[in-house]
Amino acid sequence: MASTSDIRKGLCIRYNNDIFKIIEFLHVKPGKGPAFVRTKLKSVTTGKVIDNTFSAGHKIEDVRVETRSYQYLYAEGETYHFMNTDDYNQITLEESSLDAPGLLKEGEVVKIMFNTEDSMPLSVDMPASVILEITYTEPGVKGNTATNATKPAKVETGAEVNVPLFINEGDKIKVDTEKGTYMERVKE
Repeated sequence: MASTSDIRKGLCIRYNNDIFKIIEFLHVKPGKGPAFVRTKLKSVTTGKVIDNTFSAGHKIEDVRVETRSYQYLYAEGETYHFMNTDDYNQITLEESSLDAPGLLKEGEVVKIMFNTEDSMPLSVDMPASVILEITYTEPGVKGNTATNATKPAKVETGAEVNVPLFINEGDKIKVDTEKGTYMERVKE
């Protein structure tokens, strides 16, 4: 058993007969009344995100997890195949258990969290950013860059990312996996 003071981003807890991963939390101490912790929880089974408030000192049941490195191999419909980088065992996960499946490139190494009690995969942690190549985008119009205007671009994984007008086909860009947004152009 843990208390609200142990809450941190990424912690897995058992709540309402389900396992949730904490995505955001904020410890609030109002001037009047008791302190509380406002959290945003994501169900690892359904992927639903809920908001919840725990009063300070509230006991929460944490789930013991183990993190292992896996390499993404390929997707087959809505099933994604991964290989353990240590013992080469392969596992399959549903698309709903991934945060940003559209930004996952073949060969990418991700961290997968497992419940230590029953060895069930709980969630997939992608790297903070990935480098992807632009496969299609409209050409930028010269003189149209007074504001930070963007245009849609398709990357090699098939996902669509809004990029600045100076980005062209064949350019490699760094994409934030949490928000799915353009970060910078990568020079080779």
